Amino acid sequence: MEKVNYDLILENLVNNLDYQPKLLLHSCCGPCSSYVITYLKDYFDITILYYNPNIEPKEEYEKRKKEQIKLIEALNLSNLHFLDCDYENDVYHEKVKGHEKDKEGGSRCHLCYELRLNRCAELASSLGFEYFGTTLSVSPYKNATALNNIGADLAQKYPVKWLYSDFKKKDGYKKSILLSKEYDLYRQNYCGCLYSKRDE
Repeated sequence: MEKVNYDLILENLVNNLDYQPKLLLHSCCGPCSSYVITYLKDYFDITILYYNPNIEPKEEYEKRKKEQIKLIEALNLSNLHFLDCDYENDVYHEKVKGHEKDKEGGSRCHLCYELRLNRCAELASSLGFEYFGTTLSVSPYKNATALNNIGADLAQKYPVKWLYSDFKKKDGYKKSILLSKEYDLYRQNYCGCLYSKRDE
């Protein structure tokens, strides 16, 4: 099976835009969003969606949200906005029930992607966004194929377009590390859930 070049799909899209469509961009944290925002800011009117019910404990969730807001304020872009969600940690645990012992990167993670991207697509549709996407593919630890397959499936369910991406390409992850240092952002040492902390 031929591997899909999601980065090329994105590049072709942005190079042919003649206006700035509204994009609801799910973000897991400030550091991961740093490069993604700098990449997309010239092409989209971006609203960062902070919906991460997987992050534990609650103090860690709040800390990462604070850093996300800190970055948005520091960038000070007229076409960059923020949309917060409720914590909903119980919804996450119900979603991954029975997968607590899965290895990091396996089925439990894919269910987590699905939960967060479904909320993003749902909100994008109801709030009138043209596109929805996620910063998650900037991480070398996240499966870009799984993320894009989930996003494409959701675009069939909701009347909103999926933004194909593999932001780790073009040294995206390395650039996010440099930008995190530039903006003095807290970088976590585990993905978010307590299972990922257990397996670090």
